[in-house]
Amino acid sequence: MRKVNIQWYPGHMTKTRRQIEADLGQVDMVAEIVDARIPISSRNPDIDALVGSKPRLIVLNRADQADPAGNRLWARSYQTKGYAVLETDAKSGRGVPGFAAASRGLLREQIERWKAKGLVGRPVRAMVVGVPNVGKSTFINQVARRKSAKAGDRPGVTRGKQWVTVDTGLSLLDTPGILWPKFEDERVGLHLAYTGAVKDDIMDVETLACRLMDDLARRYPRALAERYRLEVSPKGTEQDSVAYGYELLRAAAERRGFRISGGDVDTERMAHILLDEFRSGKLGRFTLELPEEENA
Repeated sequence: MRKVNIQWYPGHMTKTRRQIEADLGQVDMVAEIVDARIPISSRNPDIDALVGSKPRLIVLNRADQADPAGNRLWARSYQTKGYAVLETDAKSGRGVPGFAAASRGLLREQIERWKAKGLVGRPVRAMVVGVPNVGKSTFINQVARRKSAKAGDRPGVTRGKQWVTVDTGLSLLDTPGILWPKFEDERVGLHLAYTGAVKDDIMDVETLACRLMDDLARRYPRALAERYRLEVSPKGTEQDSVAYGYELLRAAAERRGFRISGGDVDTERMAHILLDEFRSGKLGRFTLELPEEENA
């Protein structure tokens, strides 16, 4: 099993950074979409510096696939930093209708100042940012109730900026997804790969599945044991995580009866199934990162 090494920074990412900096003066707030399962890894570490003191709404998307307890911890953490928080599932639309009210609530004082100046009915202008494949375009489409932003399964499918009018009181500025030049922490790359935020062909699928098995064994051993009828020991992960993950992957493949020609266990097939079931939510609801790990 080879070590995971992700280096992915398409050229349009640099252009997006410049675009965001240039467009910030046109908006009143920034709505940052993050994956509720991996709130650390699914944020660009430069966002805070880029956005500065601009009012911020953190949208915990795919909250329906994350651990409810994890969602509560992250909501409290963001709120203590002065951010507004909204939990959504952009795919089904759950929580999305609350976006307009959350945005106006965040800018309540500013709206009152506008009214005092006679700017009654001035629309709130929000910039929507997020790394590729966190559901940003799908979220915008749900907010606007139409196919206004191009959405796709391929990371980085959105191109160029787009203004989307939600109603007379709210306008959104969509931006392309942004990522960092390189992943300094291997865990960031792994977590983005688990959720499909980076292309699967960047690394060996079995290595990725072994690492995911190990992570789930540490954080959610019961869910893993019940889904694949395994004996899971979190203590086993204190040694070689890839080796222990492979042990679990092989055991799961045996339980499912997956074999290749010659009779050997088909761990590659099991790897694909594990990733598919994790990403679809069939395996359970998981939060792989917690607030106390943010600066670890």
